[in-house]
Amino acid sequence: MNLTFRKVALIGKYQRLASDAAALEKSRLALEDIGRFLVEQGCEVLLEDESYANTGLQGYEVATTEQIGMHAELALVVGGDGTMLGAGRELARYQTPLVGINGGRLGFVTDIALEDYRSALAPILHGDYEEDERPMMRARVIRGSECLFEALALNDVVVNRGSTSGMVELRVEVGGVFVSNQRADGLIVASPTGSTAYALSAGGPMLHPSLRGWVMVPIAPHTLSNRPIVLSDSEEIAIEVVGGRDISANFDMQSIATLLHGDRILVTRAEHSVRFLHPRGWSYFATLRKKLRWNEGGS
Repeated sequence: MNLTFRKVALIGKYQRLASDAAALEKSRLALEDIGRFLVEQGCEVLLEDESYANTGLQGYEVATTEQIGMHAELALVVGGDGTMLGAGRELARYQTPLVGINGGRLGFVTDIALEDYRSALAPILHGDYEEDERPMMRARVIRGSECLFEALALNDVVVNRGSTSGMVELRVEVGGVFVSNQRADGLIVASPTGSTAYALSAGGPMLHPSLRGWVMVPIAPHTLSNRPIVLSDSEEIAIEVVGGRDISANFDMQSIATLLHGDRILVTRAEHSVRFLHPRGWSYFATLRKKLRWNEGGS
């Protein structure tokens, strides 16, 4: 069978592992083994430059994220969901499909177990796969007429208080229409992908990835009737800081601290989506059963 993906990028953990020799060696060995497998399959391998800096792995062309987006036909992400989120944000604009090999723990979007990658990856390289498109969020922090910060998020946008401060008060609008003033520890706006992350632990619902919507979830709200709500992602969500101290906004762990009263966080659907490829027969519900340990002890 002919290869569908000949030029394949290999991406490991973004954070430097120099302080953890065991983790560094594990990452290097995993990338080395997968790289060798790709070459055996007839692929040309591009090693992402941060992965090279982390592991020093030799024998492959080293490429920046931009070069991967322009030239790679597929990107393999080896690590946890955080690594996959970072790769997705960077490569979405190029429409580069991503395959996640789980070298972390939970792995909602890095769904191929490291020990099973050979049997799962070979059919994908030859064009036998399920494709799963995930929308992204575009968020901006506005102070007066100035945009202080802009970022893409695949999981969520979170506005919350510091560890030692009291509640925050936030004014929320959806599509230019006032919704409510919320007094809580914070507020999460999550995509379907992010609905199984922080939003889930804060009591929000899970959204199927095919839905074009967001979930807005208050964190420990002052009023118990303040409940999560599912919204269309075609409308802009505006969150204004009205009260509280030591407030920050986080975009998939990208942070801006010290928000002031009057600052506004604007959330819209991003122009591009992330393309995930899964082994044939992949099911979102099977992922939930496995990761959330549903039906344990049952059939």
